[in-house]
Amino acid sequence: MSSRLLVVGAAGKMGKAVQAAASGRSDLAVSGTVDAGDDVAAALAGCDVYIDFSTPAATALAARAAATTRPAAVIGTTGLTADANAALEALSEVAPVIVAANFSLGVNLMLGLVRQAAKALGEWDAEVVETHHNKKRDAPSGTALAIARAIAAGHGVEYDAVKRHTRDGEIGARPHGEIGVATMRGGDVVGEHVAYFFGEAERIEIAHRATSRSIFATGALVAAAWLVGKPPGRYTMLDVLGLPS
Repeated sequence: MSSRLLVVGAAGKMGKAVQAAASGRSDLAVSGTVDAGDDVAAALAGCDVYIDFSTPAATALAARAAATTRPAAVIGTTGLTADANAALEALSEVAPVIVAANFSLGVNLMLGLVRQAAKALGEWDAEVVETHHNKKRDAPSGTALAIARAIAAGHGVEYDAVKRHTRDGEIGARPHGEIGVATMRGGDVVGEHVAYFFGEAERIEIAHRATSRSIFATGALVAAAWLVGKPPGRYTMLDVLGLPS
């Protein structure tokens, strides 16, 4: 029997991609869609799981409403505010929740590889470069930050203590352990991320390049199908893939 799926932010690019990717699946069936101005509480009452690619404000609103009906929640909204994060944390106490910066199965495998590389190459310099289309609103991207945080986890340090998002002027020598994130925007690039590890006389690059948004929608649907029926709590795409976190 198919689980009932609600798509929040259905009119957006990712919302449309989720609906298209859900067509023909046997494990999930779209039971409703929600956009700004719709009654999200009523829509949530008729679903087993919802996928949300909307705005931070809409995500917070849906999460608070979902705390009553308790469907599983798959959240792909980027640039989440403190208010949205608090609402999702409260929801996770009564329902299973996955929040991911990127639902691509390849990107999430990359996160695991990057963390392993950072752990093995702790003395090497690490940098992240991300490229997206010219209409993307947030920078660095959520995926780039997730990769940088995976590097920090591999190094055993707090990311906020070693991050560097901009460099300009007389900045001096690169501090040992710093993790830089560089941002490029242009054209219609769906998403490209490269993690660099620089050693003496050698360099390792771990890269992922997306050519279609369909991979994010497919990954979100895989996560949604996996999440239905799980106990309340916060889960990750590494859990979905059966990889160590």
